[in-house]
Amino acid sequence: MYKQNLYTQIIVGNFKLNKSIIGINLLICYREAIFEKRYLNNYLNGENNMKKLLSIFAVVAFAFSAHAGTLDDVKNRGFLKCGVTTGLAGFAAPDDSGEWAGLDADMCRAVAVAVFGDRSKVEFITTTGKSRFPTLASGEVDMLARNTTWTISRDVNLGFEFVGVNFYDGQGFMVPSALGVSSATELDGATVCIQTGTTTELNLADFFRLNGISYEALPIETNDEGKENLFAGRCDVYTTDASGLSSTRAAASNPDKWVVLPEIISKEPLGPLVRHGDHQWGDVVRWSLNAMIIAEELGITSENVDAQLSSNVPEVLRLLGVEGNYGEMLELSNDWAYQIIKQIGNYSESYEANVGPDTPLEIARGLNALWTQGGILYAPPFR
Repeated sequence: MYKQNLYTQIIVGNFKLNKSIIGINLLICYREAIFEKRYLNNYLNGENNMKKLLSIFAVVAFAFSAHAGTLDDVKNRGFLKCGVTTGLAGFAAPDDSGEWAGLDADMCRAVAVAVFGDRSKVEFITTTGKSRFPTLASGEVDMLARNTTWTISRDVNLGFEFVGVNFYDGQGFMVPSALGVSSATELDGATVCIQTGTTTELNLADFFRLNGISYEALPIETNDEGKENLFAGRCDVYTTDASGLSSTRAAASNPDKWVVLPEIISKEPLGPLVRHGDHQWGDVVRWSLNAMIIAEELGITSENVDAQLSSNVPEVLRLLGVEGNYGEMLELSNDWAYQIIKQIGNYSESYEANVGPDTPLEIARGLNALWTQGGILYAPPFR
């Protein structure tokens, strides 16, 4: 367990460790195991192992050069580096003016606002399903907000920390209506477009195996590639998170030609994540999300937040920085949550603007409604 934790710290860059201790530990690791396969097999498994091994040593070099935590790094740099998808409408994609927009893009901007008081202080860095984790581990980005599923292996074995859930999702299937099927159990022998490096691969294999049917996988790297192959007829089915299917269908020239089948075959809690070990930075990202959810619970919006500064509700006053020293606890200004709500909005405002029923995606709140309104969206108390 000791050695496994050492490897995790080296791979993800535990920035607050004394550099001499890291050096001693690295020499011990080299002497005893040279990165023992049993602890690295999940990372090194597959092709191009040398490139992956080199990326590990690059991360080690990054850890040696780091003196402070991520929050200090971000402040000193002057902007946030946020890893997002290559383009998924409703979550993170450039709009008509070239500005990144979506639920995940809002998450990135909320963190930038918390740190700098300015929603523009963020650089969006695109990542694929395969590249997102090495990109975060290496320090190329400060956080990921990239429709990424929270799982035990990613949380524990890969050494990341999921700070919350900003969208509860599940894996589904989309087919051309001309295929004439009404259920995923009718897809025996189908060619399925599936993104590599995602949880959907195992979910797909499990579903077809349990139902005694077969499929041929057509591996893809990005949602755009999946969309292109599906629309060109190179695969019969596209499977990914149901929200992604809604985005893909909305992008079709004739959405009525495409059907999202009724089966949801998995739990996909999607949320932002940071590197393990930097708890201060994890708190900043976590409470940026929580602030948006709590604001919706309390009825605070971007339109009425100024009026709420004179509220007689204690939690409202704490959230907006009128009372307490919660900003100081996070090493932020005391009005950090006020600024998020003023510049980004509460969770509902972000949801409705990006993926809600009045958008092309037309996704009802469902599980993503507040716990008081039939959903499971919930944030800890602000006190």
